[in-house]
Amino acid sequence: MAGRHDAVVVGSGPNGLAAAIEMARRGRRVLLIEGSGAIGGGLRSEPLTRPGFVHDVCSAVHPLAAASPFLRQLPLEPHGLEWVHPEIPMAHPFDSAPAALLHRDMEATAADLGADEHAYRRFAGPLVTDFDTLLAEILRPLVHLPRAPLLLARFGLSAIRSARGLAEGTFRTERARALLAGSAAHSNLPLTAPASASYGMVLNLAGHAIGWPMPRGGAASLARAMAGHLRELGGEIETGRWIRSWRDLPDAPIVLFDLTPHQLLRIGGDRLPPRYRRRLERYRYGPASFKVDYALSAPIPWRDARCASAGTVHLGGTLEEIMASEAEVGRGGHPERPFVLVTQPTQFDRSRAPEGGHVAWAYCHVPWRSGADMLPALEAQIERFAPGFRDCVLDRHVLDPAALEARNPNLVGGDINGGTGDLRQLVARPILSPVPYRIPVKGWYLCSSSTPPGGGVHGMCGYLAAEAALAGAKAAAGAGAGAG
Repeated sequence: MAGRHDAVVVGSGPNGLAAAIEMARRGRRVLLIEGSGAIGGGLRSEPLTRPGFVHDVCSAVHPLAAASPFLRQLPLEPHGLEWVHPEIPMAHPFDSAPAALLHRDMEATAADLGADEHAYRRFAGPLVTDFDTLLAEILRPLVHLPRAPLLLARFGLSAIRSARGLAEGTFRTERARALLAGSAAHSNLPLTAPASASYGMVLNLAGHAIGWPMPRGGAASLARAMAGHLRELGGEIETGRWIRSWRDLPDAPIVLFDLTPHQLLRIGGDRLPPRYRRRLERYRYGPASFKVDYALSAPIPWRDARCASAGTVHLGGTLEEIMASEAEVGRGGHPERPFVLVTQPTQFDRSRAPEGGHVAWAYCHVPWRSGADMLPALEAQIERFAPGFRDCVLDRHVLDPAALEARNPNLVGGDINGGTGDLRQLVARPILSPVPYRIPVKGWYLCSSSTPPGGGVHGMCGYLAAEAALAGAKAAAGAGAGAG
């Protein structure tokens, strides 16, 4: 039915859902189209190993979703969203020293770092106090007119540094340095890269300000709650419909694509101007993930028992060891001791497994499109800090980069961040433009994590793209009225 919808959104990841919700909140008739049989993109939960064991297929822990300036204003709780907060957001164990713990309480974190207590308090304290304001500044295009310039400048002076430079320049002890380095490694960048510090800063500050929570029942609970709110606003959702060419698009004046440049190039075809196509073709994807989901007969037997109280555990040892691991991936290699991220949802959410059972989620970084089997190295790292782990394994399910992309085409080559997030591509994402969401085709906009502010579950790419689309439609309407 031509003209039935004011806007069509292609792709139902968190940014596609956010874009559709914002359009519907502004009174537009919206159709959200998803190619697979289930909504959510990276927000999916399935019994990957055994019946009753609920695993998160991609994302699992969501500090940025809980803190998102956009998502926090949505009434998602009536649609089933409940945040589960582990006692400790994150732990970082060592071979022969007590684990470094990221507590919700910044003061408790500082006190636990011994000789770096005062340094950590100076580093985190002022920014934690104004974290909501700071995050609203950060989760926007890198080039924008700041509303809190002094606060953003204070953050930026540290955030522009490499994670190594900030860690070594701020802290004296290995425990404090590694606590920052493990969070910075979420960036998928070498820890010597400019601005790699920013990722560690944001995540650790979020741990104090909001925690590192997970949705009860799995990541899919967040997607279902967003979809429920969208339907409440009058939006429609259609699954199982692949858009393979622009000719498959329903008729609507606005189309928002929750896709990365790889898919946009395929769908846009000859409608995309040649210069724009060439610029998208130069867009770079980053390192991939090698992920394993576990059904366990017991909780992970951490050597440092305090790790059992943490929702997320970073396994990488010292700053130097994490640096070496991520640098090897950056060179196209496969580290013998990879940096491994582990979450243990059933320690805090018993709905995720049968009585007595547990689930765990783990991944490490590998080169883009890697086909290497990292399972032995990944499990060796878990065993290193949790002797006897393998004895608890009932079943495992492996997703290498090819399998991740097969399940979700947005994870191109296994890149879960929608493209590398180095300084260059934080500024030009996907291209250098005052309105990076705008595609040079009338009414088309990009709303995925390949636009600012980039990867992570926060919905801000979708929200900001919807704002750009609405502003574009208003400007076009005003120009038409003026011409008339």
